[in-house]
Amino acid sequence: MTTGQSAPAMPIPTGQDPRLLRRLLRAKDRIDAASHEDWPVCRLAAVSGVSVTHFAHAFRQAFGLPPHRYLLTRRIERAKALLRDTDRPVTEIAFDTGWNSLGTFGRTFRDVTDESPSAFRTRERSLTQGFDRVPACYLNAANRPDLNIAVSEKRRQDRDDKVPGSQAMEPL
Repeated sequence: MTTGQSAPAMPIPTGQDPRLLRRLLRAKDRIDAASHEDWPVCRLAAVSGVSVTHFAHAFRQAFGLPPHRYLLTRRIERAKALLRDTDRPVTEIAFDTGWNSLGTFGRTFRDVTDESPSAFRTRERSLTQGFDRVPACYLNAANRPDLNIAVSEKRRQDRDDKVPGSQAMEPL
């Protein structure tokens, strides 16, 4: 998400059984509380007490994102807060926010935010003058990454835009 964009509001779940929504929220709350942990769909489905396929479909319908993409948004959001608010090394932040590889963290962070973790830290520190009085929950919501498309899809679009003669549609 680029500077000046607000975070997309989570859609209000409609048309689903309230009991199912409570179960889905239980899984979503677990992701929020421990986004640094591995959360495969089978584990989330077990937390919700529904089948794996039903969980994945219902989660996306309820919250507008597949479970894995939601997990990525929470990890990137947490990493952004740590980069902005602490002096901890990028490597430590990557592993503490649930990434198993510094390379994967850096590549995904760049794909989502359009800048490296170090560049993000430098830019954010220069901009945060006066924000110390704003509650952290508001800052986190405003800086939540927008992952409406898969990271690999975004990467492919960026690559197609840079390659001359690619399959990307040219404007008329």
